[in-house]
Amino acid sequence: MSLLLALLLDALWGEPPSRLHPVVWMGRYLSWAWKRVRGFGSGAFYWALGALLFALPAFLLDLLLRPWAWGWVLLGLCLKPLFSLRMLLAEVLSVERAWGEDLEAARARLSRIVSRRTEDLSEEEVREAALESLAENLSDSLLAPLLYYALFGLGGAALYRYANTADAMWGYPEHGARGAFAARADDLLNLLPARLAGLLLCPPGLWGRLWREARKTPSPNAGFPMAALALRLGVQLRKRGAYALNPLAPSPLPAHLRKGVLWVGGLGYGVGLLLAAATGFW
Repeated sequence: MSLLLALLLDALWGEPPSRLHPVVWMGRYLSWAWKRVRGFGSGAFYWALGALLFALPAFLLDLLLRPWAWGWVLLGLCLKPLFSLRMLLAEVLSVERAWGEDLEAARARLSRIVSRRTEDLSEEEVREAALESLAENLSDSLLAPLLYYALFGLGGAALYRYANTADAMWGYPEHGARGAFAARADDLLNLLPARLAGLLLCPPGLWGRLWREARKTPSPNAGFPMAALALRLGVQLRKRGAYALNPLAPSPLPAHLRKGVLWVGGLGYGVGLLLAAATGFW
């Protein structure tokens, strides 16, 4: 019931105010700690300290609330900020709507959801990057936190969300050893969710190709949902100078982006409902 309530809150209202958002608090801690990180060892220490600060209270709160008859309501309220689907779908659609202004507006809107430089991307590359972000975040922003909640309760979801936020802030290759621990921790926690997202999103008859295409990306995980969406929509998805997924297919058109949003939205909420049913009352 707590997971079902959290899904309903996401579908109806989206994100809570930033002052109440635990992911914002995680980001503030990580910004503070980054100034003190000097290498791999201190990176691991400050990462672990943050994990303790955010995951331990969530584990304890879960233990406290589960025996209560109405504890599931508070658990659902606490779980909701640890995943996001409505905002993801809206941000991706906003990239396409920005074409009503011009290419520069679409590039600027895209920069809100991707880490790569967007200033010189072509029209086709903008749509491809938007679809890649949509696919990757199906795993990172929805499936993974809900899966860890189903397996380990609120503490599991909080730990995953913290690790993913730390990777997004610290885990860039140019940060070298300072961010290496955060990057590897996120890779480990995403091994199962990314592959599960890929298998669910990709047509079963193309699972063999999915494995081959997914290995083209530098990330050990992101390639699975991205390649799956490329195969599902019959389009190519590229990052200039890095990889091309499903390269013989055409570049996506506006209809492909809208279709991708429908697929990811339906699959995301559908998997959430299945996990809610699997966890029973809680």
